[in-house]
Formats: sequence, C-alpha cells, structure tokens
Amino acid sequence: MNKFKGTGVAIVTPFNDDKSVDFNGLEKLVEHLIINGINYLVVQGTTGESVTLNKQEKEEILAFIIKINNERLPIVLGIGGNCTATVVEAFQTTNLTGVDAVLSVSPYYNKPTQEGIYQHYKAVAEVSKLPIILYNVPGRTSSNVLAETTVRLANDFKNIIAVKEASGSLEQCMEIINTKPSDFLVISGDDALTLPMIASGGDGVISVLANAFPKGFAGMVGSALNNDMDSARELHYTYFSMIDLLFVEGNPAGVKAALKELKIIGDAVRLPLVNVSEKTNNQIKKLIASY
Repeated sequence: MNKFKGTGVAIVTPFNDDKSVDFNGLEKLVEHLIINGINYLVVQGTTGESVTLNKQEKEEILAFIIKINNERLPIVLGIGGNCTATVVEAFQTTNLTGVDAVLSVSPYYNKPTQEGIYQHYKAVAEVSKLPIILYNVPGRTSSNVLAETTVRLANDFKNIIAVKEASGSLEQCMEIINTKPSDFLVISGDDALTLPMIASGGDGVISVLANAFPKGFAGMVGSALNNDMDSARELHYTYFSMIDLLFVEGNPAGVKAALKELKIIGDAVRLPLVNVSEKTNNQIKKLIASY
C-alpha cells in the first residue's frame, strides 16, 4: 500500500493535430513526471480521456507507458464502467502485466443505491488479481459512495486497499479516515483539497495539476506528509489559483493548455471536449509566466 502514498498523476493522453495518439509527446510527458519526483502513474483515468479511446489504443498506450517507465514507478490502470458484468470481464481479460493496481470508478449514470454500489465492487473484488483503488467522484457519476459504504468495502475485501475521494466533502473524507482499517489509504481526488485532507490524516493525491507542475505539487504533498506544514502551505497557495483555471472549462482541456504553454505536449483534445477559450488560455499563460 505504501506504493500509493504521496503523489500519483492521472496522466493526460496527448493527441496530434489529427487526433491520433501522440506517442512522442506521451514519452516526453512520462519522463517529465518521473524526473520531477512523482510517486506513481495513473493511466487511462478520466483525465486520460479514456472514454474516447478504443480498445486497441488503450492497449497500445498502456504497453508504451510500461515500456517507458521501465519499472521506475508503480503503475495504476483505470478500469471502470456502469455495467458490472462488463467491468468484471475487463478485469478478467485485460493484460495487467506491469500494472500494480487498478483504479475503478463507481458506476455512473445508473445511480445505484449504496447496496448496488457495494455489490458492484464485491463482484469486481472477487475476480481481481490486483489491488483495487475505489474512485468516488459524484460530480461525474451522479452517485455518491457514502463513507459507510467505502469502509464496509475496505473491511470486507482485503484487495480493496484505497479510495480516491473526489466527493468535495472534507467531512465525508474525515469520516472515512476516522473509521477505516488502519492500512486502508484515503487519497485525494481534488487537487485543491489535498492539503487539508492530508492534514486530516489522508495519504496523498491522484492529481491533475501535477501533469504540468509535478515537482512543486509533489513537493507540497511530501512536505505535508512529513508534517512540514509551513512549506506545504506555501506551495499549496502557489498553485491554488492555477487549480481553478485548469478546471474552469473542464478537464483535461485546462491542464493540456498549461502543458502546451510549458512546451511539453500539445493541447489537442477529442470531441466532445474542446480546447479552452482564448480568455482562459491567456489567464493560464499569464499565471505560468508569474511562476
């Protein structure tokens, strides 16, 4: 479980102007993250625009990142959906060689009850050969995984090792931290709430911002985990305004605009996403110039 303490990065998928996968850009991004001190890589999450990638692209991207990473950092792969049988099949059929854990989002759109969410993850846990990180993001799924459901799953299934909590509720996060098994990790899914979550007993973050600013954000997380709150607070507020800008017109369009300004990758996204407006792009450029 210690593999997943600290800063994980939900890696964006770079695209060429023709919307094909930009593997040269992906290599540059992965190296940028590794040399700047992040702790693990998260592949094909929401930020990676996984819902717009076909099966072959997903397989090629995962294999490419595993090769470039060359066992330097742990790798977490996103596998989720709103049909339990399909998710179970994906767990059973996906080549997970080189993957250390799976991040699995709570079923979206269907709006299952808490018992439905529990039974979904029970079915997944019973077939998974890898540790599972739950992902609660009600802003996207329209269904909140309550603290009691998360803790129930953590107690009942030893291969459910963590939750990425993006409910936006510090109270809910603290309830999980207060009642969870001692070895269960609570990971922030909100960049802006990472510092207060760690201060409350959380274990780190799976970050969007750190695609562009891995050294500074990982430094903030590391300082907070080491109880150096003065240093952590300074870095937290350094990036606080940037976090708002990166999400104001959706993710990952914002962070891709920052990555383009930093000359790491381009800012192409796949429909139905579009690039940020000129106004937001200029604000991102201006803030980057101030760093």
